[in-house]
Amino acid sequence: MTIGPNDTAPLLAHLTELRNRLTISVLAILVGFLISWGFSEEIFAFLIRPLRAIMGPNDKMIFTGLHEAFFTYLKVSAYSGFVLALPVSLTQLWLFIAPGLYESEKNSFLPFLIMTPVLFFLGASLAYLFVFPMAFQYFLSFSSPDIAAMPSVAQYVSLIMVMLLAFGLVFELPLVLLLLIKTGVISTAGLVNKRRYNIVFAFVLAGIITPPDPISQIMLAVPMCIMYEISIIIGRGIERKRKLKEEQSEQEQ
Repeated sequence: MTIGPNDTAPLLAHLTELRNRLTISVLAILVGFLISWGFSEEIFAFLIRPLRAIMGPNDKMIFTGLHEAFFTYLKVSAYSGFVLALPVSLTQLWLFIAPGLYESEKNSFLPFLIMTPVLFFLGASLAYLFVFPMAFQYFLSFSSPDIAAMPSVAQYVSLIMVMLLAFGLVFELPLVLLLLIKTGVISTAGLVNKRRYNIVFAFVLAGIITPPDPISQIMLAVPMCIMYEISIIIGRGIERKRKLKEEQSEQEQ
């Protein structure tokens, strides 16, 4: 079977558009990085605020390698630049896939796309405002006259970035499950049957991702279980609407 020029033309057009969308997204991330680099000290000060509130204003963080502080600011700027560019990247994703969707599919997919950064921000905010203070308080409670806490800037940034990413992704769980329910890949009945496995998985995953303290593990696992239940509740509404449409279409026929 040979592929004629009429067959390759649409493929090349899609590949060209994909390249252009990716180029715009990469440029947006680069611009976000450059902007963040100019405010890297302020961003770093914001990130260490939960620890600073517990340690006190006179305690300082340390870096043990000559390059450690530089690469820490670089890493902070890269993460911040990605976050700043996220609306642009999601917009480019929407502009790429929207022409190939029916109107009903556009109306279904667009809310998911809009809610993605919103839920990620909510999850990261939960970690920053509630989990970090309690976890850091727990860790620093092991200080004594013989043991002084001197956190490394590189280790601290790596820890909080993993935590922020983990909590942000956990809050994306309902979107993923609801999208799968809407497309018919999974059902709420299947989610109910697998509820016990989800609880075990949530606590195992929390134990792997979070630091080895019970507070942060529980604070990650519990929202994961709650998001799972929310997905079941909303998913049932989606299934009822789909069933109602199918019954109406059968009656019309």
